Amino acid sequence: MTHLPEKIATAPVDPSMPPAPVGGWRAMLPAARWLPAYRGRWLPHDAMAGITLAAYAIPVSLAYAMLAGLPPQCGVYGYLAGGLLYALFGSSRQLAVGPTSAISILIAPTMAAAMAAGDPARAIDLAALTALVMAGLSILAWLLRLSSLMSFVSETILLGFKAGAALTIAMTQLPKLFGVKGGGEHFFERVALLAGQVPDTRWAVLAFGLMALALLIAGEKLLPGRPVALAVVALSIVLLSVTPLAGLGLPVLGDMPTGLPAIHAPNLRLHDVDDVLPLAFACLLLAYVEGVSAARTLAERHGDTIDARQELLGLGAANLAVAFAQGYPVAGGLSQSSVNDKAGAKTPLALVFASIAIGLCLVYLSSLLRNLPHVVLAAIVLMAVRGLVDVPQLRALWRASRYEFGVAVIAFAGVLVLGILKGVMLAAVASLLLLIRRVAQPHVAFLGRIPGTRALSDIARHPDNEAIEGALVFRVDAALLYFNVEHVQEAVLAKVHASARPIRLVVCDLSTSANIDLAGARMLARLHAQLGTQGIALRLASAHARARDILRGEGLDEQLGVPARGVTPLDLLDEFAGSAPAGGPSSGPQAGR
Repeated sequence: MTHLPEKIATAPVDPSMPPAPVGGWRAMLPAARWLPAYRGRWLPHDAMAGITLAAYAIPVSLAYAMLAGLPPQCGVYGYLAGGLLYALFGSSRQLAVGPTSAISILIAPTMAAAMAAGDPARAIDLAALTALVMAGLSILAWLLRLSSLMSFVSETILLGFKAGAALTIAMTQLPKLFGVKGGGEHFFERVALLAGQVPDTRWAVLAFGLMALALLIAGEKLLPGRPVALAVVALSIVLLSVTPLAGLGLPVLGDMPTGLPAIHAPNLRLHDVDDVLPLAFACLLLAYVEGVSAARTLAERHGDTIDARQELLGLGAANLAVAFAQGYPVAGGLSQSSVNDKAGAKTPLALVFASIAIGLCLVYLSSLLRNLPHVVLAAIVLMAVRGLVDVPQLRALWRASRYEFGVAVIAFAGVLVLGILKGVMLAAVASLLLLIRRVAQPHVAFLGRIPGTRALSDIARHPDNEAIEGALVFRVDAALLYFNVEHVQEAVLAKVHASARPIRLVVCDLSTSANIDLAGARMLARLHAQLGTQGIALRLASAHARARDILRGEGLDEQLGVPARGVTPLDLLDEFAGSAPAGGPSSGPQAGR
């Protein structure tokens, strides 16, 4: 019997796709689509992936909660509750939702301020309230279909931000590694304080931390995808429980609440909402960009697709659950999702198994964590943030575009100088400015003939192209809108004035300008008038239907000669040269790039 490839034999391979279209309430509940298509042979894979994810999540979430300035159980509650709701509403099959290092350090100053007031319970309430407000913003963005607006932070900005966040996080953990107090509000202050405290290093703590780091690094290389961190945690607990090492005075985790979290809403005060609103927005922005990026990476690996808008609802639902379970904001991260994927997860049911395993550990094993050293958690965080500094991508960015590399450096420096929260805001503003600059100053390509052909392409990219005698053909690689028309007009006039040859015809190729607004149409009319004073005609070619409608609506038919459908720059050049009838079909290829 002939065996078909797995991709075909098991079709449909994507359980998130329904056997038939669904509508109504099931359209916003991906679980209603993949559950009916669920196959029994996937169950062992999802169960094993869930257990593996739980083994990875417990030590990491403990470390991230302490990084956030919260009791360690808050991080575990994030994985426990967030995964359950994301499994119902998320569109990714392998994305794992839980606390992340970037979000943990983002909320740390707010939580530290609450703890400084002497009320740890208030810090927990503020963290849960932040998750609740973030959930509300995420669901509102889903209702208003703002997924495209939420993703305006570019990959370039995110690359620099992550590198800055990694160094900032590392500087919060290095004092724990050296066994000193540390301190400071921002990166450079922390560096200065740590440098002054190095002589006070507690060598037993440093040695234990370096051993933990060595084991984590070796495990990552020799046992990739395995819960090495859990093994290191277990080993360190055993060492401090049954050997004299406990007498060396290593700070330990202490008692943790036993059992599942009590489900209740965070204490709500209106002024608290005002206080955490900017923080919640920054968390949402960072969580959405990071989560969608991770989900797309995994989807491409498996030939799947994700719904970017649905991810807003999945993120909102996950954080809503976390808010009622006394956790703090969660997101989908690439590291935990890669663990889930490599462990064999087939569907979001793996997250349900992970939550069950975490719940069982909270009920029966939480007391065993009492002797877990803080320095081991610091080592876990240092290992986790190491992956945030993507040196190969930064090198590739340097080679591809020095301008984009400069933007990444601005985001990197912003995080180090201003801190994580203001760094996120700076990244958002920088992304907007970058976007505005690109659309406000689009590339204006001046076209010439490709030697030996009738095709046209950009002379700046291909200097060997032949200039067209007596004519100038230009193409704007963007829509013609009110904020870029002055730039286009100035570029064309400057090119005309700089031409050493007399020009009698200027052709505007509108093939790449699908949209023209009123200001764009009027700019073309002004350009027509200005060129006309010099005896130069302006003609339009390859106009899209919407552009023709706008031009005709402005009454520019007679002035500009609004082209009929299919009229190309080559047609106008043939007409100009007298070698083809006006408006006739082109006898050569379309204009190139």
